Amino acid sequence: MDATLSLGLPRLNQSGTLLEGIALWGELKPLLTPEAVIERALRYCDLAVSQGLLAIRSHVDVSTAPLVGVEALLEVRKKVAPYIDLQLVAFPQDGLYRSEKAEENLLRALDMGVDVVGGIPHFERTMADGARSVTRLAEIAAERGLMLDLHCDESDDPLSRHIETLAYETTRLGLADRVVGSHVTAMHSYDNYYATKLVPLIAESGMTIVPNPLINITLQGRSDTYPRRRGLTRVQELRAAGVNVAFGQDCTMDPWYPLGSADMLDVAHMGVHAVPMTSREAMRWAFESVTLNGAKAMRLPDPTLREGGPASMVLLQARDPIEAVRLRATRLAVIRDGEILSRTPPRLAQLNLAGRPATLDPAGYAPAAEDASD
Repeated sequence: MDATLSLGLPRLNQSGTLLEGIALWGELKPLLTPEAVIERALRYCDLAVSQGLLAIRSHVDVSTAPLVGVEALLEVRKKVAPYIDLQLVAFPQDGLYRSEKAEENLLRALDMGVDVVGGIPHFERTMADGARSVTRLAEIAAERGLMLDLHCDESDDPLSRHIETLAYETTRLGLADRVVGSHVTAMHSYDNYYATKLVPLIAESGMTIVPNPLINITLQGRSDTYPRRRGLTRVQELRAAGVNVAFGQDCTMDPWYPLGSADMLDVAHMGVHAVPMTSREAMRWAFESVTLNGAKAMRLPDPTLREGGPASMVLLQARDPIEAVRLRATRLAVIRDGEILSRTPPRLAQLNLAGRPATLDPAGYAPAAEDASD
């Protein structure tokens, strides 16, 4: 969220790659001011609420001082607390060991009140340093009783295998569902024998895996000609092993991704196509991946609608979860603790075909006459 809505500052990502995005972010960081970060982040939060998001986890860069993004987003967290549960991840974007004083800055950010320990082992100078960073970050999370969320193996490199180390450390330290491995795109390039060893280790650890369909399929595979890899991790195999898999968005109009709209149904829709998974069961699961499974990843209370539960919900213009994903359904109302935070009118097309007037909703159904006039 320290980078959100910054597209074009100070320039655009011409190659569309992860590495140019990181370099571009390095150019933008010295230009950041707390006021600008707060303004963009609050605009994003307004958009997010209109799309039905009542909880967000955002990484914030702690590689270098001063910690402008941390200070700004802690202020944003206070401002949005009445309507968004905002978790912040202390994220050494340039590497825990690659960036001088990154660990010192990370610990300072945690002392300031940042919620989650973050890291990026595949961006360290060597594989050995990457593995060492996973161990250190996991130990920090264990010592402080915090959650851990690592950008792990966001690469096309089949030898980038830090998720294995993360699974080991999660099990060794008993961190279980406090841990998230984000992206894990290199798994799409692992040989099948290694994957059959790795997936059970991830399941045994109890961690969550968070693929980001929109970002992963655009940033990855850039060096491929044909055949070109999809860039998404092994979602179906992880699901089959009982791993909690939660789709994430990751970016909205920033150095890495020029699109994005805080729309998690758009994320689920892309996931259905990119995995691909078009059985009825899998499409219903795609809806759960951006609702129930995301709540589990953030260790939030059970959001299921039930008597005695919190009156927080999103009313969708759809008849079932599959239709919601198919249409990226309009959020008719967003409600938190019984208060309506956002309303959006239903989408209805008024047709006049060869003199035959008709009203149609996005699913192709003609609404009842009284609905059409409301």
